[in-house]
Amino acid sequence: MKFQSVDQLNVGLENIFVALGSALILFSFASSSYAQSHEPMNAETKQFDTITLGAGCFWCVEAVFESIPGVQQAVSGYSGGHIKNPAYKEVCSGRTGHAEVIQVTFDPKVLRLEMLLEVFFGTHDPTTLNRQGADLGTQYRSAIYHHTPQQLEVALAAVARAQKDWPSPIVTEVTEFEIFYEAENVHQAYYEMNKEAPYCRAVIDPKMKKFKKDFGTKFD
Repeated sequence: MKFQSVDQLNVGLENIFVALGSALILFSFASSSYAQSHEPMNAETKQFDTITLGAGCFWCVEAVFESIPGVQQAVSGYSGGHIKNPAYKEVCSGRTGHAEVIQVTFDPKVLRLEMLLEVFFGTHDPTTLNRQGADLGTQYRSAIYHHTPQQLEVALAAVARAQKDWPSPIVTEVTEFEIFYEAENVHQAYYEMNKEAPYCRAVIDPKMKKFKKDFGTKFD
């Protein structure tokens, strides 16, 4: 290519750089698209659902739900209160308004939410207001914190079905999920780590036996 002046030379160089820049952008985009389309599937990219449930002491509830096929994890924590970052002692005082809950992450292809809620209603007493057995206080209330409108629909239908099994009115709180605060490490996997503790042997062991008796064959 022959240039008649310095200005023509500069214009020619600019056109060359623009063309090279465009080519590099197109190459980068194509490479990125190829990499994304060939990315291997793993646990990080699979689609799971999450729901938050309160059914008394979270040590008990976590133990039950961790043993259900299709549940990826059940994390103990606090929801439904009015202060940020509550601690266990604050929640136990009843002044924060939080309920002890578990946040359940599950695979809907393996475990339908309807079945999850059947276990929920079958493993605690949803008719006792702010109480489960000897555990008394608003932090032990029965609660379903739904994350989507679809979960709300399923939850209300589950309440209606469960009511047929209870002579007293169900008082389970069904509320839109707002925020979940993970409980301190000492409360995670509590039953698994402390099976010989008096509370585990006196309270959680019988609950686990009842769960296996009532639901064991449904997950075979």
